Amino acid sequence: MKPTDSAAPASRLRRLVVPALPAAIVMAAGVVLAAGVLHSLGDGEPLFPAGAIGWSLAVLTGVIVGHLVALGRDRWWGGTGSGAALALAVLLLYGWVPAILVSLSVVVLVGAARRQRWRQAVVHGAVDLLGIGAAALGLVVCGVQPSVRRPWTPDAWDLSVLPEVLVMAGSYLLVSRGLLWCSRLPLGGGLPAIARPAVVRQALVGIALVGISPLIAVCAVGAPLLLPLFAVPLIALDSTLWIARARAEEQLRDPLTGLPNRQWLLERTWTALDEAERAGTRAALVLIDLDRFRSVNDTLGHLAGDRLLLQIADRLRHALPRGAEAARLGGDEFAVLLPATDSLTSSQRVARNLVAALSSPLDLDGLTLVLEASAGVAVFPEHALDAEGLLRRADVAMYQAKRDRSGVELYEAKRDGNTPDRLGLLGDLRRALDAGDVELHYQPKVRFDGHVSGLEALVRWVHPDRGRVPPDEFIAIAESSGLMPRLTEYVLETALAQVARWRAMGLEVPVAVNVSPRDVHSPGFAGAVAARLARHRVPPGALQLEITEHVLLEDPQRAADTLAGLTAHGVKMSLDDFGTGYSSLVHLRRLPVSELKIDRSFVARLAVDTEDAEIVRCTLDLAHSLGLLVVAEGVEDDETWERLRDLGCDAVQGWLVAAAMPPDETTAWLRARGEHGWRRASETSALTAEKAAERPSGQVLN
Repeated sequence: MKPTDSAAPASRLRRLVVPALPAAIVMAAGVVLAAGVLHSLGDGEPLFPAGAIGWSLAVLTGVIVGHLVALGRDRWWGGTGSGAALALAVLLLYGWVPAILVSLSVVVLVGAARRQRWRQAVVHGAVDLLGIGAAALGLVVCGVQPSVRRPWTPDAWDLSVLPEVLVMAGSYLLVSRGLLWCSRLPLGGGLPAIARPAVVRQALVGIALVGISPLIAVCAVGAPLLLPLFAVPLIALDSTLWIARARAEEQLRDPLTGLPNRQWLLERTWTALDEAERAGTRAALVLIDLDRFRSVNDTLGHLAGDRLLLQIADRLRHALPRGAEAARLGGDEFAVLLPATDSLTSSQRVARNLVAALSSPLDLDGLTLVLEASAGVAVFPEHALDAEGLLRRADVAMYQAKRDRSGVELYEAKRDGNTPDRLGLLGDLRRALDAGDVELHYQPKVRFDGHVSGLEALVRWVHPDRGRVPPDEFIAIAESSGLMPRLTEYVLETALAQVARWRAMGLEVPVAVNVSPRDVHSPGFAGAVAARLARHRVPPGALQLEITEHVLLEDPQRAADTLAGLTAHGVKMSLDDFGTGYSSLVHLRRLPVSELKIDRSFVARLAVDTEDAEIVRCTLDLAHSLGLLVVAEGVEDDETWERLRDLGCDAVQGWLVAAAMPPDETTAWLRARGEHGWRRASETSALTAEKAAERPSGQVLN
């Protein structure tokens, strides 16, 4: 599966541009620094002021460096403004070369203390250098060109110098923060939600720079020995911004488990996708939901549920592979970010390991509980190119895993009803239902004596542009979108109207209609079916509803009540796709069905696969012991027919008998076989030959 055509070129473009940006920043800063130093040395200009001012600035710089090292946070992203305030104060007095030396001293020394972040320190130093250069250009525009030999000493440090200070601080913030934002911009190019508070913090930094930098300059001119005392307000500035950051981080934590929350996950995913794209690797998001957790809350109470969630969160932390990060999205839903993954298969394998870890028994006050989990996996760049898209697709896959009871599912676009193409198809299907353009075809079920025991109504749709749409495709769209009740209503209405017409013709044959678990769980479904039967004057015995065992997986009690209501009205029930579920024998005892249909996957290889033959035989014995009729689906050849007859099957359905036919063809087919029933082609040929042999010589059969 590939990204969309429109997204792929953008992805390739960012893969070329983004990695080159930090390198370009460093190279540009190196050129500017070399040019400044060479220019100063060539003119005999000192690089830094001497005397008391120089030593006082050096001491203040050392104090700031020590503070930043002790702070232990990323210098820019944490909101640090002390180094910038000092550098801009030096810029005001002595020009951009001494200011750059102060800035680089801070960045280099702090980066050396944090050796694991030296690359980040180099980029930040280059950004600061270019920002100071922009601030110096701003001063030049204002007519101010300070140097070590000719410091800028205005007549009075009052409001008259405010324009120069504002231009300097604004230029510095605009260039330095702008470059850093660009170098860290996420894949989508937009501003992440979590990063927006940082804009406010940077505005506070700008205000502090405007206020503190001139004060440092005034003190340096009038009382240089007092300069180290400015360490106090500068450290206070950093601490204030650090506290603001800490409070912002608290808002990114789940208060119960301490795990990061959804907002943090989205921001961290943006960063991981950016890093994966730069490296040309994959990243994955695993969404995990606990099955039946609501029953724990309802039975044991919310306090017990919270304690259980704490155990789940702790178990999830210990089960994480190296480099992975976990978050709680709310309720019983968790997410795991895999910043680097080898392949789609390895992502699935990690998800299965996590689900297995969460599904092992838990102890709650001596009570042993087993909570199964379902997980969905979405991988960058195959499934999405942005954090929100990846989370949504992982969510789609997770709900697919819950529906199929498969534990873990990898996202598949063909099973996602929310892609643009499928959303368009959904709208077309809705309009087709309103216009009556969806058709029903009918496939016969016959007994081995040739009697037609019933018909199955199968929905067909011919799209005006796409042609025939496979039923599996548009039915899946209807199920995932909430359109399924409307489709079931349409099929029931159309099928019952056709049954009424056939009965008026004297063709009394029951018709089976497939209903989904969502239909069975809908309040009032049994009463609605009974009302339709009465309106069309069709006896309940002429309608059969085909269900699957999945109707009992989500809300067993409501499903049981609905099925009991349908049976009480006289509607017959058939269990479809038997053998493809997960607890068929258990569910079979709880479903009020009169017929069981063996799935075509077992029937297709009945004549050549001994294991499938044994499954079919055991299914027949089980169903007959419970008093059920058995219909085999997908019968396509005489050999399979004969094997099923020998095993005692009651009826068959498949292309050997007839394909699904439109109503008019079905009517003709029923009339042609109404008197003598259905016969296989081989039986018809043999019977014709036998009659021909019995005729006297020369007799002509009219």
